[in-house]
Amino acid sequence: MPNIKQQEKRVRQAARQRVENLRRRSAAKTLMRRLRAAAQDGDAATVGERHRELVSWLDKAAAHGALHKNTAARRKAQAARIVAGTAKK
Repeated sequence: MPNIKQQEKRVRQAARQRVENLRRRSAAKTLMRRLRAAAQDGDAATVGERHRELVSWLDKAAAHGALHKNTAARRKAQAARIVAGTAKK
């Protein structure tokens, strides 16, 4: 346990940030699953909507530091491939 007041505060902040980052990462995974499910169904309008939502969420997560910017870019590229595959069908 920390003995110094500032260390106690950092422990509290780190716990709060950890929960928030977990929420952002988890939501990004959920949005990716929703995009894949929409692509399986073949509904182009839903796929486009889910893709926009996912890309926006990934950008925000990377900006807040929950995801590394390269991870966000890789996942956006994966999502773009899913959308492109749906457009071919």
